[in-house]
Amino acid sequence: MDPALRQIVERVRAAAADATPLRPRGGGTKDFYGDARAGEVLETTPLAGISSYEPSELVVTVRAGTPLAELEALLATEGQCLAFEPPRFASGGTVGGMVAAGLSGPARASAGAVRDHLLGAELLNGKAELLRFGGTVMKNVAGYDVSRVLAGALGTLGLLTEVSLKVLPVAPAEATLAFACNQADALRLLNAWGGQPLPLNASVWREGDDGAGVLLLRLRGAVAAVEAACAHLGGERRSAAAAAAGWQALRDQQDPWFHAGAHDLWRVSVPQTAPVLALPGVAPALVEWHGAQRWYRATAAQGSAVRAAARAHGGHATLFRAAAPAGREPVFEPLSPVLDRIHRGLRREFDPHGVFGHALAGQTSA
Repeated sequence: MDPALRQIVERVRAAAADATPLRPRGGGTKDFYGDARAGEVLETTPLAGISSYEPSELVVTVRAGTPLAELEALLATEGQCLAFEPPRFASGGTVGGMVAAGLSGPARASAGAVRDHLLGAELLNGKAELLRFGGTVMKNVAGYDVSRVLAGALGTLGLLTEVSLKVLPVAPAEATLAFACNQADALRLLNAWGGQPLPLNASVWREGDDGAGVLLLRLRGAVAAVEAACAHLGGERRSAAAAAAGWQALRDQQDPWFHAGAHDLWRVSVPQTAPVLALPGVAPALVEWHGAQRWYRATAAQGSAVRAAARAHGGHATLFRAAAPAGREPVFEPLSPVLDRIHRGLRREFDPHGVFGHALAGQTSA
């Protein structure tokens, strides 16, 4: 065991003995997200470095405190990437924070979520035990896949110390098409395209300042497949540079839409086939993931209506960023009694002394 890890293990052991809560923290780029956490900050940044990388096997094993930018730069040298496009929000984010938050970018609907690319993980639990789950190949789990539970748990089950991730080659071709339409037509088009053999990768619909809606569709895949899809779908093809900048801004929530007005930002997860949500007085959503993820800017008084509309269509809503800390709706949707029982059972097994703060009051990210 190296000195950095040994020091962290000893700190967790002391915290368990003294009933002192700890709050794992990487680069702090997602401190705004989730329920407020009590406890002394436990920095993961000393646990940095690439443990192993096998480009031919499409697997990389990384220590949790490794900067995400460092990992992505390494993958780029081999023409590979994290296909789920983890949001970065700001510079300084770590790989452990990426997995703990469980957030995925524009390509999630086509490429899968963080947990789908997590092959294995090493966890320091609340009893100061180092546990390893999964491995470095896709078929490595017999029974309960604990490593996937850690994605999106926000550090409430323990401190991630190392993760193994599946990586993928960068697609040989990419194109972005624009279509002028309202939200209802955008959802209809996306549902229709989803049933066709098209190299769909990401989509976003939003209403501009002039009230006109635009749907952007990103295609990725083999050159022949992308060009054939462009000819079949039509639309206006955006320049590669402008399109790339736009998708990066969307991925990191640097797009101006996310910063228009001092409103709460709600993340709504619904089935892709759900219609336009009826929310009188709430500005039209920004729609991603072929209709499955919808962002709303709402006042504090409108938050309960957003949550109710999501439930009515078989989904849930998360208060992603609050404009002010007090007097708001709960951050996460309350768990069902069955899931809450499972959640509490996991917490008792992994962290019986409550070292890693209070349990989440709702669902983890998808």
